[in-house]
Amino acid sequence: MAVSTTVKSDLHRLIDELDEEQASRLLQLVADPLERSLVIAPIDDEPVTEADLAAVREGEAAYQRGEWVADDDLTL
Repeated sequence: MAVSTTVKSDLHRLIDELDEEQASRLLQLVADPLERSLVIAPIDDEPVTEADLAAVREGEAAYQRGEWVADDDLTL
C-alpha cells in the first residue's frame, strides 16, 4: 500500500511536535500488539441494562462497606 508523501510529511511533523513522554507512549502503542488492539478496538455500544445497573450499585455498596480486596492480595 503506497502512502502519499503528504501523509508521511504530516506524520513526521506531528511526531516532531511530541515531547519525549508522548513519543515514548506512541512508540509503546505502535510496538505493543495488545496496546495497539486496545486503542483501535471498537467502542462498546451495547445498551446498559437494569441488571447491569443493579450489579454496579451492588458493587459500589460493597465497596462502601469495605468489602474489597487490595490488588496486592489478589491471587490467580
